[in-house]
Order: sequence, then C-alpha cells, then structure tokens
Amino acid sequence: MAFVLRRPFVFSASISTTSRQLSKTITSAAPARAFHQTSVKPSSNTFFNAKKPAAPTSSLVRSSQNVFRRSYMQQPYQASRPDAGSLTQRLLYGAGIVGGTVLAINMVFNRETREDGGMTPFERAYLNETFMHTGLGLGMIGVAARALHQSGWSVRLMAANPWVVIGVGLATSIGAMYGTFATSPDNYLQKYGLWSTFNIAQAAILSPLMFYYPATLARAGLYTLGMMGSIAFVGATAKSEKYLYLGAPLLAGVTVVALSGFAPLVLPATAVRTLMWSENIWLYGGLAVFGGFTLYDVQKVLYRAQLAERGLAEKDAVNEAIRFELDFINIFVRMVQILGMRGQQRR
Repeated sequence: MAFVLRRPFVFSASISTTSRQLSKTITSAAPARAFHQTSVKPSSNTFFNAKKPAAPTSSLVRSSQNVFRRSYMQQPYQASRPDAGSLTQRLLYGAGIVGGTVLAINMVFNRETREDGGMTPFERAYLNETFMHTGLGLGMIGVAARALHQSGWSVRLMAANPWVVIGVGLATSIGAMYGTFATSPDNYLQKYGLWSTFNIAQAAILSPLMFYYPATLARAGLYTLGMMGSIAFVGATAKSEKYLYLGAPLLAGVTVVALSGFAPLVLPATAVRTLMWSENIWLYGGLAVFGGFTLYDVQKVLYRAQLAERGLAEKDAVNEAIRFELDFINIFVRMVQILGMRGQQRR
C-alpha cells in the first residue's frame, strides 16, 4: 500500500481502465498467478485459455510494478548521484567569497599602504621562506596525523583521561617549541629535529579530527587558507609596523579563549547557558583572535627581516613558521567544529 499512497492517481487510473473489462467469473487463482509469474505461459487447459480478461490483469500488475520501481528503486539512486553543475557552482561561490574577502579586508584595514616602494627583495625572500617552512610543517602534521589515526591512536587517545592528554600534549608541544626557538639556525640537525618533534606532537593531538568526513576537512582547510591568505596579504602590503601594537590585546584575548576551552572540563553539565557561551567564545572568539595573530605575525616577520638585513637580528625562518602553524591549526580546528555542527543541524 505504500506505493499506492505515494502515487495514488497513477494506480487508480490504471484500475479504472481495466476494471470494465474484467469478467465476474475470474477466480482468485488468476491474480495470484499473475503476481508471482513474470510471463504467462500458454496452457493446454482450455478453461484458462478461454479467459481473455487475464491479459488486462497482467498489464495491470506490470503497470503497478512499474509505479513501484519508479517510486522506490530509481529515486534513491538518482539522489545519490553527484551533480557536477552544483559542484562547480559551489567552487565558484567559494572562490568568489575568498576573493571578495581579500578585497574587502584590503580596502577597510589597509588604506595606508607602504610608502617606501613595497617590500625589499630580502624581505620578500624571507617571507617566502617562512611560508615554505609553514607549508612543510603543516604537511608533516597532516601525514603524521593520518598515519597515527590508521594505527588506532585516535581511539586510544579519546579513551584516555583528558587531563593526562592535555598535560602530556602541552608539555611535549611547548617543550619542543621553545627548544626550537632556543636553538641556533646554524645547528641544523638539532633545529630541525626539535621542529619535527613539535610537528609530530601536534599531529598526535589532532589525529581524532580524522573521524570527520574528508569533505568537511577539505572545506575547513580551504576556508582556513582563504582567511589566512587574505589577512596575510593585508599585513604584507600594509604600512610597516602598523599592526605591531596588537600584541598585548591579542595576548589577553587568547587567554580568555583558552580559559573558555577548559570550561567543559570544569563546569557541571547542568550549566547549559554558561557552557553555550563558553563554546561560542572558544569558536568565534578564537577565529577573531588567531586571525589577528596572523596579521600580527606577518608584520612581525617583515620587521625581523628588516633587522636581519641590517645585521641586528638572526635570520630564522623555522621560528617564524611555527607561529604561522599555530595560527593555522587553531583556525582550522574551529572551522572543522563549525562545519560539523552545521552538518548535524541539517540532518
């Protein structure tokens, strides 16, 4: 009866056209044979061969079966097909958002551009080297997180005590990070060894993100690249040392965001409103804070490039790359959480 409710007019029309031709002498066995047999074979029994209304009955069954197939067999298959047009439209829509964001941020926050002719070749080379190490570090984190997830590390990590995970993870990451900062660039092996330790520690903490759908992770990565790229463009073309004053406000902001991240581990489950506000601060406040850190770090790299060009500071692209890696990771994690929450709301 389910297909009758879905397509009532098709089924009723077929019944009305064939009911006038059916004879009153059709036995109950004839419909049963028509429903259970794909084709009616000619029989030597003259009693059944003489009954001409059997053909309309089989046509009625075939029409009803076709209705059932159209209703239940074809629609789910067509719904699962990817639409190339919609995918292209989404890609163009995303590219338009990224491009518009770059132009809008540049027009609003970058009205006073540099008056010294732009970046010098040394500053541009230093910034490019920093971004190259940033990409290398992020790639190392992604590959290591994938390998750890496939080995079952993510399940064991989520089953462990959260305080132990946070303590060990922070101790390893912070220790490797400050060890990298304190190592001279001339000590090549120790420098890159500590940097690799830092990246692997980040991968071990971020490996549970692999439980999300690959499409969600790809979208979050694309949005993070668009956000950081647009902000980095503004910082690179803005007036020199224009946004270096943001260091202290950003430090205060990241402290508030970090404390809001610990709220689910401290507050009881009954404090629903407080947990909701702390989650919003963690997600959207974190996006604003680490977006500001991206702007600050770009200008800080250019400032240190000027000092290194004069011989007043040491050129160290690895240290600069760690700061951009932390900015990318914090923005990426929040993008994944926001996209995952929206996906659950649509379901």
